[in-house]
Amino acid sequence: MAYDYDVLVIGMGPAGMAVSAMAAEMDLKVCGIESHRLGGECMNVGCIPSKALLRMAKTRNAVRLLDRMELETVSLPQVRNPFQRIQSDIHYINNSKTKRMFEKVDLVLQQGTASFVDPHTVAVGDFQEDGTAECTIIAKRIFIATGTQPAIPPFPGIDSVEVLTNNNLFSLDRIPESLVILGGGAIACEMAQAFSRLGSRCTMIIRGPNLLRGVDADAVKLLEDTFQQEGIEILRRQTIQQIMPTPEGGVKVLTEEGEVVEAEKLLVATGRKMDFSGLNLEKAGVKYDSTGIQVNPYLQTSQKHIFAVGDCNGYAQFSHAAMHQGMIALINTLMPHPLKQDFRQFVVPWTVFTEPQISHVGPSEEDLQAQKTAYETVQVRYEDYGAAIAEGVDIGFVKVLTNATGKLFAATVVGEGSGEMVNEWGLAIQRKLRMVDILFLQHSFPSMAFLNKRIAETWMMKRMKLSWLRAITRTLYRL
Repeated sequence: MAYDYDVLVIGMGPAGMAVSAMAAEMDLKVCGIESHRLGGECMNVGCIPSKALLRMAKTRNAVRLLDRMELETVSLPQVRNPFQRIQSDIHYINNSKTKRMFEKVDLVLQQGTASFVDPHTVAVGDFQEDGTAECTIIAKRIFIATGTQPAIPPFPGIDSVEVLTNNNLFSLDRIPESLVILGGGAIACEMAQAFSRLGSRCTMIIRGPNLLRGVDADAVKLLEDTFQQEGIEILRRQTIQQIMPTPEGGVKVLTEEGEVVEAEKLLVATGRKMDFSGLNLEKAGVKYDSTGIQVNPYLQTSQKHIFAVGDCNGYAQFSHAAMHQGMIALINTLMPHPLKQDFRQFVVPWTVFTEPQISHVGPSEEDLQAQKTAYETVQVRYEDYGAAIAEGVDIGFVKVLTNATGKLFAATVVGEGSGEMVNEWGLAIQRKLRMVDILFLQHSFPSMAFLNKRIAETWMMKRMKLSWLRAITRTLYRL
């Protein structure tokens, strides 16, 4: 078979961009297909715009705190339309930065959706009467990187109101006066704090007892306390009974527990869903189910020359995990079987970019308990660290799950800079380092990451309380 391309990538989000850029630099002939905008969800309606909005909100909140502290009399800045600035920045990034990365890649952008014709052939755009497509591409290897979409549950009345998701949230023309948010995950929490700090009255409605299900309880408690102080209302253990429009053009949400919430806008952040309806995976012989496209440890689908990377395989729905999988999958195409990399063997740190930030890597305590793994907890608090106090960022902690020999299982970092600090623990766990390795690494002072070293020092001080070790120390000292 004559191939048009060595590599064909379907979806140019984080995973697809990683594959395309690397493959092109390897001097392979590469084609990338994207039905929407280059950069996918992360660049255009996800990670990047959300973090920009959070930064604007943090700045406004800092001014508000200065006024409260009476350090000076300030007028709170009005942020009427941050979205115009965000869209302008995204346009600049896409056109002046991102596209340069793909000068060696043939891009098929905004020409329609991709669909398989057979295991090596993909059509783009609408099919003609004779059964041919506007664009047909034959490739030796194909990487599916189509991501996921926001899941909108079939709440009664949901079709009668305007629904915001991350897909359209950043296209608003102004900050709404009030916002009701369905969901308590990372996106819901980040946007609740951002919009609240930018002037919206925010109410969160969640099914469970707490935000961020499955996250360290101490971390969640700190975040919920912060939300309460900032005026974000959390309605817990609620079941949506009805959603309806208000005469003023807003939305009213009724719950079976008797709560009634009216707001100008409704944001639904209740999870993600797979959508392979247009791909015609059956024609390629690629197996999938509701949890994603099935892959083996090397990210190959049921067709060994077709890979599924990123959210679409359902393994770890984070942009950085998608990029990493793209890299691993491409490398695996070059390696003989003994040298192929199992993508599941790499740790996946993550961060919720609220204030305080919440970051984690490794299994949870519940996981370790279920596995009957013996562990101990070592924790240090930001409020006990002089630099954090002096800088006014003394809310948070570092908590590490380890054992008597210093084996590292997991780490949770909450507070200023946690998204940077957690990576050290991720590397240590992945490389099977131990607590002594952290102890003997010099950490820049007075950075927040110095708290990581304090964890190791605290662990060592606990070891020094052992009578047999103290006896050895006394003996060695007297020699």
